[in-house]
Amino acid sequence: MRRGTNLPAVGGFNQTVILDVIRRSPEALSRVELAEKTGLAPQTISNVTRRLLDDGLITEAGKHIQGRGKPRVMLELAPQSRYALGVHLDPAVITYAVLDLRGQVVHDASMRTPRAGRPDEIIASMAAALDELIEASGVDREKILGIGIAAPGPVDVARGIVLDPPHLEGWRDVPLRDALFEATGLPVLLEKDVTAAAIAELWLSGEAQHSDFAFFYLGTGIGIGLALDGEVLRGSTGNAGEGGTLVVPVDGLVDGRRSDLLGHLATPRYMLEQAADEGVLVPAPPANDMVAIDEGFDELVRLAEAGDAGALRILDRAASLIASALVSVVNLLDIDEVIFGGPFWERVSARFIFQISRIIDHSPDRVTRHPVALSGSSIGDDVAAVGAACLVLDHALSPRPSGLLITG
Repeated sequence: MRRGTNLPAVGGFNQTVILDVIRRSPEALSRVELAEKTGLAPQTISNVTRRLLDDGLITEAGKHIQGRGKPRVMLELAPQSRYALGVHLDPAVITYAVLDLRGQVVHDASMRTPRAGRPDEIIASMAAALDELIEASGVDREKILGIGIAAPGPVDVARGIVLDPPHLEGWRDVPLRDALFEATGLPVLLEKDVTAAAIAELWLSGEAQHSDFAFFYLGTGIGIGLALDGEVLRGSTGNAGEGGTLVVPVDGLVDGRRSDLLGHLATPRYMLEQAADEGVLVPAPPANDMVAIDEGFDELVRLAEAGDAGALRILDRAASLIASALVSVVNLLDIDEVIFGGPFWERVSARFIFQISRIIDHSPDRVTRHPVALSGSSIGDDVAAVGAACLVLDHALSPRPSGLLITG
């Protein structure tokens, strides 16, 4: 937990420190408890909480009597005081979410990503969908802090541009952030999808905050979001987490496979190509037909659940390749937790978790022998959209020590 400073020039930082402590606490807190948790002086706590009360960000939640003396006034978050919108642009589906100040989903929706159409047409449909989402949620538009967008990489976060995602045809150098701002009038932030998923896990973890973990994202592509010491790792251009380019050892595939990259072996599209090559499913769906890939993957999983040996072989092989890649990640970063999610994860979660856990635990390539906890995201399939909205909340409300630096 970050601690505050009593320097008078950093009231904004102290305000976000206190708000963050209140937000993460499962129970209301008194000013005395806030001082103990943050290290701030009582007068600073009093001044800051008064501002937070005036802004409607927190409320008084009764009084607590503890021994003799004046009862303590308890303070808690006012979740309905502010909201954030999240959008996840995936080649298969576009997901939307409205979050309150605590990060809880107020309303969500999804639609298949159009197979054809210019980016400007899709952006216009996204703006219309957001208007419908706001109306359906009953949220006051004046209380919305902004929109977060999670998009497949590569992206230019600083300029808000989607550069050239391999599975989004026609999306080259698209100024998504500014275009959606023009269409909605709301502030917009752009983030890579797997980074947004990691942000969601950090933001919604409560007091038992995750610290060092990898978020394995199984969607149209593969991403590995990273959090170290409670901070998400973005990289120099905001494109960290490209897990699909990890090279993994593989045997038993037919000749002519594209490469030994994880993204060319363990994504739904390539699992379906393997299924076609090995006679499990025929034919393989077209590479850019996301609806057919989604339906084909459902059929592959159904066959595996029915005990089909070929389908089981393909899924188990993908799980072992993912585990091999994660052993390298665990070794490199010394993380002790891996969280899994993404649009295709839930369908294979039970079998994959078992396989991956077994391989990571017993891999002869493991350098350290500490336990590595594996779990599915508690947020569900909306994790990237939720993370995109959390990006807005985080940008507006989370304490950042870098804000204390004096710039010219």
